[in-house]
Amino acid sequence: MKTTTGTLEAAQEAVTELREALARAGITLPSLGLDAVTLSAETPRPLVELGRCTVETARLLAAALLPEEESRS
Repeated sequence: MKTTTGTLEAAQEAVTELREALARAGITLPSLGLDAVTLSAETPRPLVELGRCTVETARLLAAALLPEEESRS
């Protein structure tokens, strides 16, 4: 059971890291979290649920992912 707990803790840490990185870029994904369905298996294999976002947020996310030179074009 220790491996499962470690996996869940690691998944939650990844969500927290992503939420903090997005916040530094001025982006909020309200539905960001762990996908409940992937947690319900006997041996959970967590997936991160990014959820829905507005068009504006999608553009902010795309701009944050582009190298700085490309985002200035």
